[in-house]
Amino acid sequence: MNWRITLADLDIGVEEDAAVLEVLHSRWLTMGEVTQRFEAEFTVHTGARYAFAVTNATAGLHLACVAAGLGPGDEVILPSLTFVATAAAVLYAGATPVFADIQGEHDLTISAEAIESCITPRTRAIMVMHYGGYACDLPAVLALAEKHGLQVLEDAAHAPGSSLNQKHLGTWGRVGVFSFFSNKNLATGEGGMLVTDDEKIAERIRVLRSHAMTTLTWDRHRGHAWSYDVTEIGYNYRLDEIRSAIGLVQLHKLERNNQRRRDLTGLYQQLFQAQVPEVGLPFRQHAGISSAHLLPILLPPGSDKIRFMDYMKTLGIQTSIHYPPIHTFSYYRSRFPGVSLPITEQAAEREVTLPLHPLMDEAMVESVVEGVKEGVRAIKN
Repeated sequence: MNWRITLADLDIGVEEDAAVLEVLHSRWLTMGEVTQRFEAEFTVHTGARYAFAVTNATAGLHLACVAAGLGPGDEVILPSLTFVATAAAVLYAGATPVFADIQGEHDLTISAEAIESCITPRTRAIMVMHYGGYACDLPAVLALAEKHGLQVLEDAAHAPGSSLNQKHLGTWGRVGVFSFFSNKNLATGEGGMLVTDDEKIAERIRVLRSHAMTTLTWDRHRGHAWSYDVTEIGYNYRLDEIRSAIGLVQLHKLERNNQRRRDLTGLYQQLFQAQVPEVGLPFRQHAGISSAHLLPILLPPGSDKIRFMDYMKTLGIQTSIHYPPIHTFSYYRSRFPGVSLPITEQAAEREVTLPLHPLMDEAMVESVVEGVKEGVRAIKN
């Protein structure tokens, strides 16, 4: 499909070309000095004490669960309105995901009130997800966690550059995980980053990330060690130098591109309020600074979402869905039957994601809004 306006696009240029070529010419491609620089600069960016680059955010979420000591018999409360990896990572660790409802149409993040209603004697952690780069109610969630003696883990896949009360998302809980997938604000193709201030968690991640070996290939290459021990069952979740090099360049572009996303989001909101007020705008008034990763809208109640998206396709405008709720997938329905999340389900029936990326201009936003106006009118007929 040759889209006129794509859902996402990449700000990739000669800087990334040069960074990749430099790695190739160095002849050291696996995790090494470039990855270490990427991690160091990410700690400066987020204010976290430790950062660990990993092969993808799903691996990062798994590592976060294992490093936090979660396992069989433990329950982790999390939203269903998120990518399936949020729940899958809990299952990888042998723990059980428990789905909680979202706040409402105005805010698609997990509800602290809903979390509290899910707490049982088996609950060990809360995993929040900052939908679209917008902070969930972290003060309320952390207060709840402290009250019940729970850990808070942050799925910050959408949130590089997002903050609340001048504190970067991903650094509020015990560990946070970011994604560098191709459609993310900081994109390396595949990749992710864990951040933490907890020294014990950091040491666990450091060991588990690379087969639980006591020394790394990079250490031995530099002559700092000649052999290694393996202390437990570990994983191969390393990030390579090529993607780390791309990540470093992308990190330097992040704030500029995030601000562009925020500006375009503001224009979207202004035009929708004036021209299509029947369309719902989650996060229109929201605390903190968002990375503005996604532009979700809620179609009028009773709308045929598939017809609407098909209409937008005829205009050459790409749309998507974020997300089909996890508890509605066949595997999760069979394994966790009877889950009912009415607010999540009602929002998901109406949610459509519109194009948003830093290469868009104002005319594209105006065209998308005009297309939505036409599409909403067309599905009424």
